Amino acid sequence: MTKTNRTFSFEFFPPKTPEGVDKLRLVRARLAAVKPAFFSVTFGAGGSTTEGTRNTVLEIHREGHNAAPHLSCMGATRATARRLLEEYKAAGIRRMVALRGDPPSGAGLGGGEFRHANELVEFVRSTTGDWFHIEVAGYPEYHPQARSPEEDLQHFVRKVKAGANSAITQYFYNADAYSRFCERARQLGCSVPIVAGVMPITNFSQLARFSDACGAEIPRWIRLKLAGFGDDRDSIRAFGLDVVTSLCERLLDGGAPGLHFYTMNMADATLELWKRLGLPR
Repeated sequence: MTKTNRTFSFEFFPPKTPEGVDKLRLVRARLAAVKPAFFSVTFGAGGSTTEGTRNTVLEIHREGHNAAPHLSCMGATRATARRLLEEYKAAGIRRMVALRGDPPSGAGLGGGEFRHANELVEFVRSTTGDWFHIEVAGYPEYHPQARSPEEDLQHFVRKVKAGANSAITQYFYNADAYSRFCERARQLGCSVPIVAGVMPITNFSQLARFSDACGAEIPRWIRLKLAGFGDDRDSIRAFGLDVVTSLCERLLDGGAPGLHFYTMNMADATLELWKRLGLPR
């Protein structure tokens, strides 16, 4: 993967209020100025943001940017998935992120006709052929529900071989975990690009909550340093920028095929990282 072929992209979640919609438009305009490969839009637990995801994706597309909706197994039937795919295809959307997804809080893993992401990838391919560039998720520190690292890797390779074009990882702060994950996936026959997911650090309590839920490890030295700043947001932000810049530099120097920034619908930290890394504008 050459430097010119690397993919840099941003992720949003669909706003829940009119104020949030207006804010995201401003954020998106700032981020669009650096010309990312695409913007992805998440899909809420159990399909709870289907309409918001669709509306946000279609608005981004109408603005002239590449948009990639998340599509989740949770709560999806073949009929509902087919309708969404047909709508996105008719609009000219060419990229999507296929995920197992999360059930609503307190619910089990039922409620849909797809149990695993590989089944959803197979359905998208059988329904729409090669129209969509399909992304799937990778977990360098392993999915929190995985019974073993080996089983988790097998699941990852299975969904890639079901028809994915590339993968985006969960965020992480341990570059070795990413490189080992990629190496092991290659050994199992996975040849698609595995783009590294990046979470800027701006709010320690929020980051700790997210990380505990998704299984992303915050290394002890980073966690203790952030906790030591207390409510000093400026120090948290400055330290976070240094840590994540160093991580991204190591990833790119090590051959990562791109970076996918989890923006949390904010622009400042991501744009500062972009500037520090000297990424193309």
